[in-house]
Amino acid sequence: METNEQKSICPDTNLVWAILCTVLCCLPLGIVAIVKSSSVEKLWYQGRHEEALKASKDAKKFSIWGAVIAGIGIALYIIVLVLAVFIGAVQQ
Repeated sequence: METNEQKSICPDTNLVWAILCTVLCCLPLGIVAIVKSSSVEKLWYQGRHEEALKASKDAKKFSIWGAVIAGIGIALYIIVLVLAVFIGAVQQ
């Protein structure tokens, strides 16, 4: 059960991570994260604390997913590049 002190503190919006995800990693998931993070404070101050907490967690989740997808994409790109160089060297 939450105390009164815990209920008075607005959860983290994770807006910085959402913006970084959008700019550096994965545009679609980053945009979803920005939308979720921008609704956190509005929901909180309307007294909809559970929805604000869920929006905060969702913003963080989408930012992490975007970063993971970008990391996988970069890793696959490097693997393909190395294989292309290796196959090109073998054929010569």
